[in-house]
Amino acid sequence: MTDDQLLRYSRHILLDEVGVEGQQRLMAAHALVIGAGGLGSPVALYLGTAGVGRITIVDHDVVDLTNLQRQIAHTLERVGRPKAESAREAIAAINPDVVVRPLVLKADAQVLDELVPAADVVIDCCDNFTTRHAINRACFAHGKPLVSGAAIRFDGQVSVFDPRREDSPCYACIFPPDQEFEEARCATMGVFAPLVGIIGAMQASEALRLLTGVGSSLAGRLQMLDGRSMEWNEMRLKRDPACPVCAHRRAS
Repeated sequence: MTDDQLLRYSRHILLDEVGVEGQQRLMAAHALVIGAGGLGSPVALYLGTAGVGRITIVDHDVVDLTNLQRQIAHTLERVGRPKAESAREAIAAINPDVVVRPLVLKADAQVLDELVPAADVVIDCCDNFTTRHAINRACFAHGKPLVSGAAIRFDGQVSVFDPRREDSPCYACIFPPDQEFEEARCATMGVFAPLVGIIGAMQASEALRLLTGVGSSLAGRLQMLDGRSMEWNEMRLKRDPACPVCAHRRAS
């Protein structure tokens, strides 16, 4: 670690739970961020400022004027440009030491099977159930911890699904892929701007703590925020013994 790095990360290093060793683990880590929108913006920025060595950002969309109300990684000058590339520029402006790989493509099963094995942690910042289930399947297949978040209107939620733990359910245990869920989108439902920042910051916190080994993760717990009253509720999550994604793999 150079003198400049010791200075840049000094506030982490001062934490007994992190220290030099924890910061070095972050600098050696690789995070995969799926989505560079409302949730992905604070996630990418906090991972970058914290010094995560390599960050891969996957998003097929471009920056739109309506995004700027909440997607803080993007600027008016970058409207019309790919979000993944815009997020890379935002991180580079704060911490040029971080290696950011922007991928302007959809995170389908094939792409995820190529990217997930190389990551130390995967952060799901997407906005649809199809992609969330594809991310979950890839993470469980390759044994990678998944930090999942969602936000719409005034409601947010965050959890961790960690296939390395026998007691951790997967995303499909809680939201079965064969059940019908209403697909709520910001374009039609709206979203309170700071809500995505709160949930995204929590996702970044979970990812950083997983990488450093600090504390206990949200695996087995779902945190839900009502942004109207700023009340948090927690639900304990259990594995589904009939889960189509993880049950038979655990049994084998």
